[in-house]
Amino acid sequence: MEHQTLYYGDCLDWMQEWPDSCVDLIYLDPPFNSSTNYNILFGRGNGRPAQVRAFVDTWRWDDAAAVRLERIRNAVRHPAHRAVSGFDMQIGESGMLAYLTYMAERLAEMKRLLKPAANIFLHCDDTASHYLRILMDGIFGAGNYRNHITWRRAVAHNDPRRFGRIADHILFYAMSDGFYWNREAATVPKTPSEIRELYPSTDEIGRYRNADLTGSAHGSERGSPSTQAWRGYDVHAMGRVWSAPLTGRYAEYIESNFIPGYRDIQDVHARLDALDDAGLIRHPTEGGRWPGLKRYADADAGSPPQNIILEPRGFTNFSARRGEYLGYPTQKPVGLLEKLIPAACPEGGLVLDPFCGCGTTIIAAQNLGRRWAGVDISASAIDIIQERRLGPMGIKAETRGIPADMDSARRLASAKPLDFEAWAVTRIPGLAPNEVRVGDSGIDGRGNMLTRPENRRQRLVLAQVKSGRFLLSQFRDFLHTIQRDNAAMGVYITLSGVTSRTARSEAASMGSLQVGASTYPRVQLWSIVDYFNGRMPNLPTMADPYTGRAIAIQQGLI
Repeated sequence: MEHQTLYYGDCLDWMQEWPDSCVDLIYLDPPFNSSTNYNILFGRGNGRPAQVRAFVDTWRWDDAAAVRLERIRNAVRHPAHRAVSGFDMQIGESGMLAYLTYMAERLAEMKRLLKPAANIFLHCDDTASHYLRILMDGIFGAGNYRNHITWRRAVAHNDPRRFGRIADHILFYAMSDGFYWNREAATVPKTPSEIRELYPSTDEIGRYRNADLTGSAHGSERGSPSTQAWRGYDVHAMGRVWSAPLTGRYAEYIESNFIPGYRDIQDVHARLDALDDAGLIRHPTEGGRWPGLKRYADADAGSPPQNIILEPRGFTNFSARRGEYLGYPTQKPVGLLEKLIPAACPEGGLVLDPFCGCGTTIIAAQNLGRRWAGVDISASAIDIIQERRLGPMGIKAETRGIPADMDSARRLASAKPLDFEAWAVTRIPGLAPNEVRVGDSGIDGRGNMLTRPENRRQRLVLAQVKSGRFLLSQFRDFLHTIQRDNAAMGVYITLSGVTSRTARSEAASMGSLQVGASTYPRVQLWSIVDYFNGRMPNLPTMADPYTGRAIAIQQGLI
């Protein structure tokens, strides 16, 4: 595994190539469709959820899911064997079981990659969090469970028939009891308003609050030093004992700033004398019962990390979508990852995101001085990270698995034709891969023009990809699909250029369309050879598939 590198493809394929114990932290936000009706996940006829294309098969019980299930059930030493066997008995062959077997294979590989002191965060929603918790217990060990972290991604959600779903869930597991943990690094400094509220009093040193110098007298024997009166205050008579701080952060602060050698003072009355002589005890005014310790705001390091994260919230409304929001499905704010990574990964450690999407984890790791590697099955996601996340930072990441020339494009087309189709479609800005991987009715990608043509009712642009030998019959099928769907335009993408005069003649016979002052061919032949030679199809301004914003295409002759 190379750090500061993006990998294109299925994370399982890549992880199987990497060595044991090479990663310090894994954060994964795996494919999940929280808007899917929960009930349709149980049963064979569960329909097709509206997921991004790359993960639709994850939700369908099919032959691939059956093979995964049988493989894990037969492998009695597989860390997920017992959990998956239990799921099979409980929920049966369903979309949910397909998802869990998919995750089991990948989580087992992640465990192999993690160092003995490493950690893993699995981000999910409440639809499958309970199943994933059992799966993680099986793979990483129930004793290595550390937290169920709740992240408030929204303030309110209108769910008419249930409590509003405003939270995501993050399952935190370690590899061993010797796991890396840095609470201080994840401590959140208090805001000025919080400081003013928590430390309302001031003196010549600064803001402070009145803290207790006593504790409960339960179990304390009368006559011990902590029960004896000090300077006229008999706290034991009021059910208390003296408890001047001797350890902890504030004791360190006192020793460093007021009383050298303070933590060596064992006698509680002597500590109280030293604190009083240093002006750190506030005696009660009329009506007070016992003195208090001045606890200064300067010693407040902030709020240690808790298992409920309220800020930052997700991109759930228009105002929240200003700034870093890219319109990418399931995008998380960088600030969320900047809370998690420092606590669980040492400086300079390697962070892996196996489902890196638009690169939130990568940006957070880069900001925090950690090494990183990201994997995604979507070529457009890799493009987004390179061009819209790392590009403005002046960083050019290495990429693996994405064709860099015709030879590597041919290899991808031969070894993984579906991945090749998705990559080829996303070479044209504004087009997104089709959601269906197979049985796509001749459509491999689609997009919308920003402006409707004058002589067409739709703005739809369709694409079909063919990596093998050009067949005129297949091209004619694509022309029929354009007519059937009343698409405004179509792009027929091939690996090598099309030399057939008949094909070019029939493409021209489909006519042209007018967008503003410009005229465009309705059907165009375009190849990956054209792409590597810098020639793009002649398309009008397209709408970004994720945000709807304008995408200008660098035009070229084809």
